[in-house]
Amino acid sequence: MTPSGPKRIPVTATPAPTPEPRGDTVPGIAHIVAVASGKGGVGKSTVAVNLALALASSGHRVGLVDADIHGPSIPGMLGIVVDGPPKATPDGRMIPPERYGIKAASMGLLRSDDNPAIVRGPMVTKYLQMLVGQVDWGQLDYLILDLPPGTGDTQLTLAQSLQLSGAIIVTTPQDVSLKIARRGLRMFETVQVPIVGIVENMSTFTCPHCGGDSDVFGHGGGEQMSTELGVPFLGAIPLDANIVLGGDSGTPVVIDRPDSAAAVTYRRIADNLHSSLAGSDTAVLQPFIWNWDTGAGAPLWLDGACHPGGNPLIPAGFAKRDDRTLSVLWLDGHSDNLDVRDLRIMCRCAACVEEMSGRPLLDPASIAVDVAPRTITSVGNYAINIAWSDGHDTGIYSFEYLRSSASSRAAGTVEDV
Repeated sequence: MTPSGPKRIPVTATPAPTPEPRGDTVPGIAHIVAVASGKGGVGKSTVAVNLALALASSGHRVGLVDADIHGPSIPGMLGIVVDGPPKATPDGRMIPPERYGIKAASMGLLRSDDNPAIVRGPMVTKYLQMLVGQVDWGQLDYLILDLPPGTGDTQLTLAQSLQLSGAIIVTTPQDVSLKIARRGLRMFETVQVPIVGIVENMSTFTCPHCGGDSDVFGHGGGEQMSTELGVPFLGAIPLDANIVLGGDSGTPVVIDRPDSAAAVTYRRIADNLHSSLAGSDTAVLQPFIWNWDTGAGAPLWLDGACHPGGNPLIPAGFAKRDDRTLSVLWLDGHSDNLDVRDLRIMCRCAACVEEMSGRPLLDPASIAVDVAPRTITSVGNYAINIAWSDGHDTGIYSFEYLRSSASSRAAGTVEDV
């Protein structure tokens, strides 16, 4: 007889096979927010933990994912005792431990400190998908993702597999950090993830003895970058030894010293995040896997969501106008009709275009006149993937590419092949 109560996930467990990222959503979660930076050592995890706790202190239901598979730190910073693998539901989903009112999932819950995760990119993706999609989160207002440094597999997997509500970019004031953080910001812009704002961490240090201020790493760089890039500045977190001590002891500063300047700043950042997402112009379509022939899983066509100031690169609808035409409705009210054979020829994947030189590898004459989609699938906030009747299925068509290509064809600037 199969037990009905929770079971334990073994420490050596390999994540169950999951589909490749195709824009899946996580049921019951209103907003998924990434805390990121292109550079390591800027305090992303500290910001993510205290931001999650600040949101929870305002009455929001919050979850936290430690997306750094190789260097998990969230269990220690929250003071979660890892005395064995976490429990699981009867259907195999992890039951996240709860601490200070937030739920947490981390590779650190599956392995001890002396048992590192020595895995390559594909397995990083599998574990990451497990920590987000195979966890019993319940109903959440916010799921905060604490990302590792860089703009690689982890960041791209999340951008493609989830509809992120936004990203917070963490930097320190000095120039080297600002330059790399800018790259991280541009990566999220490229995949149509809204930038909620910039946080300057390790800002001014106030001496606890004399009360004098010292800009150890400089000051104001994050705010200046936000002005230059036209994104909100969420706040500057002071360089405070109590933040470090709180993280090391498992009692973060928002919990241990709620009246401190740092805790007040974190709560202000949480309020700014909440206000920003409440009025943001983000994706209106739910993730979909659409069978072109049968119409099963077809996305909606939301005329009512369009308005003159709407984002011209966010779709408000897709439709099959006829067997040979894909129609796209944009949030600004404009619509485009795209010939499906043209779309097949337009594919920019590595099999069709040489990545380094941009040289075309696909001969348009080799594409059958009657080629058609088999499935069209959403990819995060920024693209669709099309699996074709000729067996090709690796092309990702960004919304920006679809819109610009339709405009070029309408203007007669693209060769008709």
